[in-house]
Amino acid sequence: MRILAVLMVLASATAAHAVNVTDPAQVRAGDYRLEPAHTQVLFSFGHFGFSTFYGRFNSVSGSLQLDPKQLAASQLSVSIPVDSISTGNAKLDGELRGAQFFDAAKYPTISFTARQVTVAHRSVAQVSGDLTMHGVTRPVTLVAKFNGAGINPIDKAYTVGFEVSGHVKRSDFGISQYVPMVSDDVTLIISAPFEAK
Repeated sequence: MRILAVLMVLASATAAHAVNVTDPAQVRAGDYRLEPAHTQVLFSFGHFGFSTFYGRFNSVSGSLQLDPKQLAASQLSVSIPVDSISTGNAKLDGELRGAQFFDAAKYPTISFTARQVTVAHRSVAQVSGDLTMHGVTRPVTLVAKFNGAGINPIDKAYTVGFEVSGHVKRSDFGISQYVPMVSDDVTLIISAPFEAK
């Protein structure tokens, strides 16, 4: 039992020191891939004015080309299979995949490609790009906050992490079922670790 306790303390100490780069200017330049096992793609919307409903996408892939000395030249692309949507309600998941909403059979993928990265302040940037959803492509600007970078103590990969947020109007993408009773405005929260290739 004491051995287990010691191991837990050591693991905790290792995790606490996993992030050793807190200055975004010190992040290693290079090519990164999104680490899907620990990426969270969350969304929320108002439901009839009574509650806020939450969901997520369980699958995501992406790549990042990053040079902190030339941040504006960064390249980012992300792809999300619509079928991976999950709300905790199987009936609703089926409806959201259906023709009245995402129409996953016809439009199986949501994608985002960054076109411009602008530093807002030290650890925050605005990422503007093209969001394609439901067969429609629209410009979207997201806010990305740098969390930190360092060696992942489990898989030993150099990792850089971001917290991303933004809003989209689903009707802009042709998904207007039940607007305005179910809100048009959808909030996005994405927690994204990228591992060096």
